[in-house]
Amino acid sequence: MPETTTRPYVGMWQTSDGHVRHQLLADGTYVEARGTRERAYTGRYVIAGDHIDYVDDTGFTADGDFVDGVLHHGGMILRRTP
Repeated sequence: MPETTTRPYVGMWQTSDGHVRHQLLADGTYVEARGTRERAYTGRYVIAGDHIDYVDDTGFTADGDFVDGVLHHGGMILRRTP
């Protein structure tokens, strides 16, 4: 699966209530915060087109899709924050 540039997606993405936050870093790693747990999950990600695949540090995998500037992941909607 060819990797595309991650630059358009680098940054903070969060649910509307701010409970779940994904910080996608330029080096292909991420930090997921949940509520008051700032580093609930960490790992790496790969983006191909508008699809993202996550592998956390325990080996758990997940994925999502960017649609019209919104990240759809695990039944959640995350929007980019400034």
